[in-house]
Amino acid sequence: MTKKKNELWEWTKALLIAVALAAVIRYFLFAPIVVDGLSMMPTLQHQDRMIVNKLGYKIGEPERFDIIVFHAPEEKDYIKRVIGLPGDKIEYKDDTLYVNGKPYEEPYLNEYKKQVEGPLTDPFTLEETPVGSITVPEGELFVMGDNRRFSKDSRHIGTISFDKIIGKTSIVYWPLKDAHIVK
Repeated sequence: MTKKKNELWEWTKALLIAVALAAVIRYFLFAPIVVDGLSMMPTLQHQDRMIVNKLGYKIGEPERFDIIVFHAPEEKDYIKRVIGLPGDKIEYKDDTLYVNGKPYEEPYLNEYKKQVEGPLTDPFTLEETPVGSITVPEGELFVMGDNRRFSKDSRHIGTISFDKIIGKTSIVYWPLKDAHIVK
């Protein structure tokens, strides 16, 4: 009888440790997310499943063109691309991104540009958006979806505070046939 009790206790301990470890990993390190909508097409598809790295920004800072997940004002999590960092002056004209007056290539939009006619992004400056200032405020990010015509992003909701960021994402793991690392 004692041997069966010991075996049951060992299995119970192993199960409890596994559950605790899974909870720690999910809460502090990595979490799954499902892409909801078309705002990041063609880079990400509706219903793609991705891994969010929650630890990355605890150690380092977001970089331009990172794909991040954050808590949006609508009590929903959004997935967008970082375009402007604190202190940056952002402008779009002639379908070209200008950061601090310097034009930037956005190679992740090349496929999308081939699929549509006309400009992807209407011209704007930060002052013409809800940001309302010349530069991205300290502790904030300016984000946009890759599907520029159909993305609710910083042009509509303003900048994103660092404390609203859940993490960085770049790994699509489902559907399995489309699994890849986003560049």
